[in-house]
Amino acid sequence: MKTVKTEEAIGMVIGHDITEIVPGEFKGVAFKKGHVIREEDVERLLRIGKENIYVMELKENEIHEDQAAIALGSLVCGDGVYYSEPSEGKINIMAEDKGLLKIDKELLYDINDLGELCLATIHGDRIIEKDELIGGCRVIPLTISKDKLDKAKGVLKHQKPFIEVKPFKALKIGLIVTASEVYKGRIKDKFGPVIAKKVKAFGLQITMKTITPDELEIIKKTILQYKEEGAELIIVTGGMSVDPDDKTPGAIKATGAQIISYGTPVLPGAMLLMAYLGDVPILGLPGCVMFAHNTAFDLLLPRIFAGEKIVRRDIIKMGYGGQCLKCNVCNFPNCPFGKC
Repeated sequence: MKTVKTEEAIGMVIGHDITEIVPGEFKGVAFKKGHVIREEDVERLLRIGKENIYVMELKENEIHEDQAAIALGSLVCGDGVYYSEPSEGKINIMAEDKGLLKIDKELLYDINDLGELCLATIHGDRIIEKDELIGGCRVIPLTISKDKLDKAKGVLKHQKPFIEVKPFKALKIGLIVTASEVYKGRIKDKFGPVIAKKVKAFGLQITMKTITPDELEIIKKTILQYKEEGAELIIVTGGMSVDPDDKTPGAIKATGAQIISYGTPVLPGAMLLMAYLGDVPILGLPGCVMFAHNTAFDLLLPRIFAGEKIVRRDIIKMGYGGQCLKCNVCNFPNCPFGKC
């Protein structure tokens, strides 16, 4: 610390909080410790009565907390992500647009393990809205050595930035509602509108829809027809249990599709089926999707719309955090459901 005349302190770092009192108007901190003095600050400092300022002198290998936070933000923020102007060594990380939030947890751990750097985020693999807060990072001390930032760069040397937001793709969606009672007009289709509403939340719509009886060959034929007509996602509702009248799983398998998983460790949604017919994802949805607010379907859909290829391990990992608490007021996705 050293004392410098205020007029000569431009570009220097204030070493303590400076209080301002304007009778009847304001009393509080006018300049916080760590603030870098700008030319426009000089007149205000003089009005406060600060003819001289205690300032911090940065050593050659030191960086001010604000500059360090910016450097860290530029290292970790990838596509679809931006960060705010620094304040007291902290920046906020936010989404540029709506999409699927992806965070590499292991790299996050590695950065925090370096010490003196703090990086906190929400969970990844979830929908994030435009300008929604993803997390923040800051430098713990007022200054940090350049060597510490070099270590952070070393951790990420052969990696892409590990926080990104993937945009959702406008997929051509085919919906097959399997229910003989609906097909024969005995009851009204209530499953289709639920799926249409969930898809609409992504700015998309059902491209083609067919109601079929619970007959394996008809369901199989419709799936293959949709594939031929260019469907990029095929959703088949109903008929997913072990009841002898439920033919959907067998029909999906009969198309030659690769079954990734029949059953998920998620409640509700345990009977969901995930498969691929070539590169086209197929989802067989159990009845709970029709009435439960959130299910395994809601966890997988954002990843599919973001263009991710789902593998069996992705399904297995859903068991940790896979129990919906069925809260009276649903805050999904800002809740534990689907977070691992």
